[in-house]
Amino acid sequence: MKVVFTKHALKKFSDFKVFEIIVTKSQVRKIVINPKYNLPDNGNKISAAAFNEKQNLRVVYKEEKGVIIVITFYIYRKGRYGEY
Repeated sequence: MKVVFTKHALKKFSDFKVFEIIVTKSQVRKIVINPKYNLPDNGNKISAAAFNEKQNLRVVYKEEKGVIIVITFYIYRKGRYGEY
């Protein structure tokens, strides 16, 4: 399935680099395709999986005509949303 990124999502990659956190498009794609957690969110979908030992990476996206559109993504502490 094709995965595309919004301008906002693309900017997030460079925003994280400022703090020396490297998130790759490949990591985001893997989480969307094979998540550990899935949640609905106001017509969008949220998928999450481990980013490292202490943090998860959440990806907010929607599907349109067989294309996954990544809206944004963020890193959070494991357990924050009941996800470990």
